Amino acid sequence: MEQTVMDLLSQYGYLGIFFFLVFGIVGIPLPDEIMMTFIGYLASIGQLNLYMTFFSALSGSAAGITISFVLGQKLGYPFLKRYGSKFFITRRRLRKTQLLFRKYGNWVLFFGYFIPGVRHVTAYLAGISRIGWGRFAIYAYLGAIVWCTTFIGMGYLLGAHWEKMFAALHKYGATAMVLAAAAGLIWFFCYRYNQNQRINSIRNK
Repeated sequence: MEQTVMDLLSQYGYLGIFFFLVFGIVGIPLPDEIMMTFIGYLASIGQLNLYMTFFSALSGSAAGITISFVLGQKLGYPFLKRYGSKFFITRRRLRKTQLLFRKYGNWVLFFGYFIPGVRHVTAYLAGISRIGWGRFAIYAYLGAIVWCTTFIGMGYLLGAHWEKMFAALHKYGATAMVLAAAAGLIWFFCYRYNQNQRINSIRNK
């Protein structure tokens, strides 16, 4: 995986991160979370710029989920049922996501990023259900921010130990993912606060 990402970055740079996330969200089975954790690690050792890394990943996630939403809105359920398998969206994943929508409503767009298989389907179903653009954007884009912050932040904080923590997250499932998301948000706000403090101290000198 590491070599694949390095090859992608060497050829396409931050644009490679963007398209990796676009295709991953639309439905191609790419290891999105592993990739984001790894690029977070690369940012921690100075091989990537943290802000550009985060912006590329967030833009790709937002673009991917928007494409899925528009396809669901324009082409409807028959298209997804007939051609979904070509995007690796199986009927089992469809049923699972439909049940989650019935139980949790629009929040599935937010936390669905953290459930492999579900994040590839939520926006299609949101589009098919004719959810308003404003509601879709709030849940989907906030979810993308938390998702990218969690895994890029985890790779940045853990450095060379990122693989061990990622394996632990998958071992302990959804609870660990929620804790990781909370930790990622705390890290993000602390990082922003420290950056602002540095900027203010430089200006006051």
